[in-house]
Amino acid sequence: MARLTRTESQARTRTDLLSTARDMFLSDGYAKTSLERVAEEAGYSKGAVYSNFKTKSALCLEVLGLIHETKFEELSGLIAGTDDFEAQMQRFEGWAERTLGDVGWTMLEFEFAIVARDDPDLQAALVSSLSMMRGAVAAQLQVLLDSMDLTLPMSADDAATSILSLGLGLGIQRAVDPGISARLITDAVRAMMASAQPGSNGSAASIRRDSAGA
Repeated sequence: MARLTRTESQARTRTDLLSTARDMFLSDGYAKTSLERVAEEAGYSKGAVYSNFKTKSALCLEVLGLIHETKFEELSGLIAGTDDFEAQMQRFEGWAERTLGDVGWTMLEFEFAIVARDDPDLQAALVSSLSMMRGAVAAQLQVLLDSMDLTLPMSADDAATSILSLGLGLGIQRAVDPGISARLITDAVRAMMASAQPGSNGSAASIRRDSAGA
């Protein structure tokens, strides 16, 4: 096996540290996870951690970014395709049932938001991360609308903000009470799409019929 270059070795170290930190943040929470513990669990020196991440908050911010990216890719894959809207919503609902309210992820987001409250730089980084996530959701929503020849009575960005707000709030509630149905978010998306104005193919009327039947 060829020996890794310095760049490849550094990239592997960083990947290992991020993977270990993700598992520890999700299982133990932010406060109980230290850079020293991450280094020990990953099998690296403390110096290796500090050379890649200056602070625990910087490490956690990157971990959350990776989690967001992974979750969005999962969701995008589920609602992609040419099948009908209701089939897409059923897959979305299944994903929401499995994902929204995951205790480790939900509590980490909540705990880190509290930590960032008194740190302007960290708060700005969180705002930027949320803005990117909102933009990704808005772009995906716009693709769906264009494919169905529909126009919402609000901007895609406002619609994405509404969906994210409901998803985040529902996730917190389901972390406390798993009995709350994730169908609430898919019903909200159905209602939003049913309010859209149809284009030349009359898609909005079809969505209203499908939503009523569901």
